[in-house]
Amino acid sequence: MATATRRTTAAADWRALGTGVRLVTTDPALLDSCNLLLARHLAEVDAACSRFRQDSELVALDQARGRPVRVSPLLAEALAVALRAAAATDGAVDPTVGSAIGALGYDRDFRLVQDDGRPIRLTVRPVPGWRAVTLDRATDTVTVPAGVRLDLGATAKAWAADKAADLLAEAAGCGVLVSLGGDTAVAGEPPAGGWRIRVQDATGPVDETPAPGTYTTVAIRSGGLATSGTTARRWRRGAHDLHHIVDPYTGLPAETPWRTVSVAAATCADANAAGTAALVKGAGAGAQRWLAGLGLPARLVANDGTVVTTPGWPTSAPAWSGPEAAA
Repeated sequence: MATATRRTTAAADWRALGTGVRLVTTDPALLDSCNLLLARHLAEVDAACSRFRQDSELVALDQARGRPVRVSPLLAEALAVALRAAAATDGAVDPTVGSAIGALGYDRDFRLVQDDGRPIRLTVRPVPGWRAVTLDRATDTVTVPAGVRLDLGATAKAWAADKAADLLAEAAGCGVLVSLGGDTAVAGEPPAGGWRIRVQDATGPVDETPAPGTYTTVAIRSGGLATSGTTARRWRRGAHDLHHIVDPYTGLPAETPWRTVSVAAATCADANAAGTAALVKGAGAGAQRWLAGLGLPARLVANDGTVVTTPGWPTSAPAWSGPEAAA
């Protein structure tokens, strides 16, 4: 009976946090209740961490003018994850890019950004730097210097997926997969053969198979897998073709030889931070060596379509009839 439950899965798809959401459970009878819990969790994350909502806690920090602010435990945790990612990546992933990414035109829901073609002037200006932000977890108090705007886009979705997967697996007592825009976290007992995840170079519906050569399907049993890239969120302003991966050292879109970097790690947050950092670090084989040095399995796709992997990258998953996720 247990084996049958692990092999029988059910999935739900919808949108939240400005991106696609996929939930898969190994017990179909628990899908609806898990989906309700997930919706509540993501609503709380949005209220705390969105930089597009004028009533969010994150936006409220812009008005603090350098004064310490007591924040909710949820936002404090999200900030702690962002600062930890910055430290682990030597600043390649930095939450103080808010003003820089806003200056590039990404200052609203991405579907609206794509419709705005007004020209902009690009200026090289390093971001303030994550060390300027102080977080006291004992009191959940954060201090952000005046004029510094935070953006948690490089960490918050992946962290939210991790938190949701753990929450739902504990509440439901079954295996759970949560994918937020391709940032995928799993928890609980996996299906037989592991969770199938299609790693692809372009964003697309999970039920539509991409063109041959642009994807691979792997299986994981725990942790998370995330793909960071410069192809999915691109827009044009005047003569400039832009993307959302900001290099903290210039405040401009990162110049990288990679179009996507996919990483498997103990958590989805770690995977996503590493993939984003690899894009920023990316000249030559630097990103590949950096990921391998950390012992992180990764798949890097160059702009010309060349694929390289680091040791430990998951092998291709066998075919099965259950739903999969896309990263």
